[in-house]
Amino acid sequence: MDKSTVLSMIDHAILKPEATDSDLEKECAIAAKYNVASVCVKPSHVKYAAELLKNSSVKVSTVIGFPHGTTTTKCKVAEAREAIENGAVELDMVLNIGKLLSRDFDYVEKDIKSVVDEAHSKGVIVKVILETALLDEEMIAVACKIAEKCGADFVKTSTGFNGRGASLDDIKIMKNSVSDKVGVKASGGIKNFEQAVAFVEAGCTRLGTSSTANIAGEGSATSNKDSNY
Repeated sequence: MDKSTVLSMIDHAILKPEATDSDLEKECAIAAKYNVASVCVKPSHVKYAAELLKNSSVKVSTVIGFPHGTTTTKCKVAEAREAIENGAVELDMVLNIGKLLSRDFDYVEKDIKSVVDEAHSKGVIVKVILETALLDEEMIAVACKIAEKCGADFVKTSTGFNGRGASLDDIKIMKNSVSDKVGVKASGGIKNFEQAVAFVEAGCTRLGTSSTANIAGEGSATSNKDSNY
């Protein structure tokens, strides 16, 4: 598998809480250099990222309810709406993990569907973050099925800020729990080209990482090099 193909699947993460405007500028330049799928930025950086990347093919994505998923549904919808207004065309939302583990599946479904409906009304796609490190196999499968029922475009392993990140075992469960209509994104701990290829070969069509330059074979040239993302 050639590097350009792998790089084209990357959502380049610029999510560390201490990331500055200057860091954003540097990371967006890296994203444009390697022609990745998108940059995934903090909500407060969406507008600036959209300006920085307006002349490139790199999309702007952001996170909703990040990193714990515990904000109310109304807050998530409002966050999604503002992000879209500011230029985000993809949203990575964290489901409510505690509600999922409480088996309050109706709450989880309404939470996801509210964000999906808001996004889809504006032509924006939604990736639902499960935080697989905190879930057993049953709950990973349940979360995937709920996400697909709600019309989510992707299911995603992790935030990169809680637990071990993605594993190939997670991907196998996720792939077996959704139809081909739903993409699978691995994120958290993908640091080099070999790891990235393994996740693509397992069926992922997106990869979340801050190690894009390293995956490209040019070293960890990003300010995010110490992040689990």
